Amino acid sequence: MLGADQVVLKPRVPADQIEQVKTWKTPLQPTRETLEKGKQLFQGKAFCATCHGRDGKGLGGDIEPGTLKGPLPRDFTDQEWQAARTDGELLWILKNGSKGTAMAPFIPLILTEDEAWQVLLYVRSFGQNRDKPQVEGQP
Repeated sequence: MLGADQVVLKPRVPADQIEQVKTWKTPLQPTRETLEKGKQLFQGKAFCATCHGRDGKGLGGDIEPGTLKGPLPRDFTDQEWQAARTDGELLWILKNGSKGTAMAPFIPLILTEDEAWQVLLYVRSFGQNRDKPQVEGQP
């Protein structure tokens, strides 16, 4: 798999907010229960899978190329992208959308902040190296 390109790695949070946003941490643990709730939200209410695919790979075969304007949805399985983004940055994007992409704000219109953290824990599970031991209680 090719790593993320520089456009994908560029922060989406405005420079005057980035340091504060990087301090935001999830109040939840990646337990089997929170990951399952995140998965249900990702595939259902939050409709993340519509653009990011059920497998989290961006298009994932679920979207016809050329139907979206701007950059393609993020590939959540990309380990380089996962390492480049803090949880706070991802929450900021869920609150504010991602300028220049089709990513719209989801908090509070679609998700509560607690639900967003559950989705983000699930999104993080896509980037885990499957050869490493899983977090206790994780599927």
